[in-house]
Amino acid sequence: MMRSMYSGVSGMRGFQTKLDVIGNNIANVNTIGFKSGRVMFKDVISQTVAGVTAPEDSVQGGVNAKQIGLGVSIGSIDTMHLGGSAMMTNNPTDLRIDGDGFFLVKLDPAQDPPFLSRAGDFHIDALKQLVTSDGLFVCDTDGAPIKLQDSTVSFSISQDGTIIQKLDDGTTDNGTKIGVGKVPNPEGLEKIGGNLFRMTLNAKEDGLVDFPADANDATKGTGAIIAGQLEMSNVDLTSEFTEMIVAQRGFQANSRIITTSDEVLQEVVNLKR
Repeated sequence: MMRSMYSGVSGMRGFQTKLDVIGNNIANVNTIGFKSGRVMFKDVISQTVAGVTAPEDSVQGGVNAKQIGLGVSIGSIDTMHLGGSAMMTNNPTDLRIDGDGFFLVKLDPAQDPPFLSRAGDFHIDALKQLVTSDGLFVCDTDGAPIKLQDSTVSFSISQDGTIIQKLDDGTTDNGTKIGVGKVPNPEGLEKIGGNLFRMTLNAKEDGLVDFPADANDATKGTGAIIAGQLEMSNVDLTSEFTEMIVAQRGFQANSRIITTSDEVLQEVVNLKR
């Protein structure tokens, strides 16, 4: 009876965590470049009441073990790095990566490794630097902050990340490329808020971002940079609300286990009056 009560408690805790993750997904349904989360469960250790008996030929048959499970725990909370849908903005500094890879941004030029992001809502500041909405520097293929020339009158960005700057003397400058980071295990990245990810030793063995990395490179597997578009959140509301119903019913079922176990314990207490 006490085992069933604690199993119910573990189930309620697990489904509460699942509801927390679902709530965060729904809250970020319109967050640019957001990657949804997913909770996976696993059973905890089982108590063995009786062990296995090996069979003997023509003597006795084998007997399976008798085990009682002791509840559930969180197996993993995964970040789903699936592509979000495109949103047309026609703003030349709004960028979307069509495929794999991340934009590289830094708090200061000396930061190493840089942060990674799929949110491409960039801006040009008063010093003609390409920055994020929070003022972080967007990096080129060498890991340096991108800065347009003072004589730039207009610019465009090609699919390989090249910034084509038209200068006031009529010439063009194609010497700057937006860097794209590629990691072997994107799920190993750590979310730090602000649409940013931090490198970890499970995302890449040495925890560093490889440079240089060009966009739209088939050999490196990086996606093309599409100007005038943003990547929307990859949250699917239909799936999230369905999973919310499952989590709610699972929570209710586990709470019923606790109340039923409590009623049985009450009957045991009342055996002696």
